[in-house]
Amino acid sequence: MGSLDLKSVTKSFGPVDVIKGVDLQVAEGEFCVFVGPSGCGKSTLLRIIAGLEDATAGDILLDGRRMNDVAPAKRELAMVFQSYALYPHLSVRDNMGLALKQAGVSRAEITAATDRAAEMLSLGALMDRRPAELSGGQRQRVAIGRAIVRRPKLFLFDEPLSNLDAALRVATRIEIARLHRELGATMIYVTHDQVEAMTLADKIVVLRDGRVEQVGSPMELYNNPANTFVAGFIGSPQMNFLVAEAVGFPGQTVGVRPEHLALHPIGTKSDGWIEGQVSHVEKLGGETLVYVHTIPHGLLTVRLFGEQDQAVGEPVGLTFDRLKALIFDADGMRLG
Repeated sequence: MGSLDLKSVTKSFGPVDVIKGVDLQVAEGEFCVFVGPSGCGKSTLLRIIAGLEDATAGDILLDGRRMNDVAPAKRELAMVFQSYALYPHLSVRDNMGLALKQAGVSRAEITAATDRAAEMLSLGALMDRRPAELSGGQRQRVAIGRAIVRRPKLFLFDEPLSNLDAALRVATRIEIARLHRELGATMIYVTHDQVEAMTLADKIVVLRDGRVEQVGSPMELYNNPANTFVAGFIGSPQMNFLVAEAVGFPGQTVGVRPEHLALHPIGTKSDGWIEGQVSHVEKLGGETLVYVHTIPHGLLTVRLFGEQDQAVGEPVGLTFDRLKALIFDADGMRLG
């Protein structure tokens, strides 16, 4: 499997700069996730790696070899798209083995490769069906199997779970994680869903407006975000932001995760006490999310374990774990 180096990669469409000087290293066997809001450039960056878009400047290196002028078919990559891109007239077996057939691989080798992939993906009983006879989750597994049989140096996933319902997204996410462990493959995965990023990645690359905001492991980004953008994007529900002066902190903004806020009945005030009114409650069974309107901090989210009973309109007090609070300056950069 391959390593990837991006060196000062830029991409412009006419006067519009979409990718603005990205430097990144992905080690062999690493699962790297590009995450960020719509329009941040993550899919464009993936297409540049694949060769489907040309970089305006900079270098793309796979195992140290410059790929800029190498055709997509020669880059030893395999890509799984959001749309399954299966041939409707071909069986599952033929869809999975088509690239090998076009490369002149023998029938016996194709059969062995597709059978191996089918076993990994639990597709054995479906090999003679056509895409129209499959569910969405099965079609996506076929698309992944088609990538596996090519034995590429690099797997590229472009929001592969977006078309699946919630239960299938979880199941397919687990399948992709298992495949990564079994194959030891280098994978680059694009998503706007930070939950996917947190649960799949060895390394997360957070993008905004064509620039890399921060690179790190999921828990590094969760516990030590570099700025308010990363702090607010990573984590679900997102981090609360408090007015620093109002809670006795230096800086401009204090970040507090929902699980680090505690609810209290209105009563004796303590250091950092915040008063508010319950505006909404989400009872999720294993946890309860309570949304509290406060002044001057706005709407704050409190995550409570298990089933809790708070009434909308109820006045409440809030305290937070001051040792786990993060402080940001006026530009949104982390202090300390």
